[in-house]
Amino acid sequence: MSRRPSHPVRLLASALAAGALLTTTACSDGGGSESAADTAAEQAAVAERNAAKQTPSGSPTGSPSASPGALTESGAKAALLTEADLEGDWNQVGDADKWRDRLLVGEVDVSDFLTAKADASDCRQLLDGLYRDNLLGEPSGPSALTGFEQGDSRLLEQVAGYDRAGLDDRLKWMASLPQKCDEFTATDSGEKRTIQVTEASVPDVGDARQGLHVTVRGDTDGTPVTLTLDVAAVRVGTSALTVTGGGLDGGQSSSVQQGVRQGTERLQTVLAGKTPSPQPANLD
Repeated sequence: MSRRPSHPVRLLASALAAGALLTTTACSDGGGSESAADTAAEQAAVAERNAAKQTPSGSPTGSPSASPGALTESGAKAALLTEADLEGDWNQVGDADKWRDRLLVGEVDVSDFLTAKADASDCRQLLDGLYRDNLLGEPSGPSALTGFEQGDSRLLEQVAGYDRAGLDDRLKWMASLPQKCDEFTATDSGEKRTIQVTEASVPDVGDARQGLHVTVRGDTDGTPVTLTLDVAAVRVGTSALTVTGGGLDGGQSSSVQQGVRQGTERLQTVLAGKTPSPQPANLD
């Protein structure tokens, strides 16, 4: 279907056509040939066709624009949280990529599940994802990670690019875990741990989101301990951020939610081709 010329274009074409009619009349009155009128009319038609090919801004149509929102390596790093984004006494560390908690290691007891193979596999993936910091799966694009410490608590954030379909599947999978992995047992070197999983609220940011609250009860050097983790994941386009906070001192729900709000804003700013502000203005 042809595109209808804009109002200024139609005015231009009408003016040219009117000029052509005046030329025709003048030539007829003066005994000129019919070819002069034909030439003027043809010129007006050409002018109208050329004008219709222009956009309102005067540039040719059909020029594709680059797709916005592609995450780069430098963008992933720029989107990471900073100390200024977090309230409290969080201190940024340089070895967050080496953090591992042995309480998250263990063989899941299949007898805890009615649908043993399926649910036990999901709960094993949950523990592995928390231990390896890849709860959303392995990124298919750029990724960056940072961590903070406050007393015996830790806060970890990862920003990465993913396959869109795979990312949506992982968020749905996370949403199913409070039911599938409500409570189960894992054993490591003869020591049993009890794991409980419930849903956690996540700020209404990004395109999709999911949160979990996980507790692991076990022993460390013969002393009963409880590891508490709050986890939140947010999708923005084909990118996502995951924030995990907690430790033996308890969960860090408020800090995780704050990290999610600030982290999502930073990621959206980066994907828009801008630079996040070093001094956030919307801290509670």
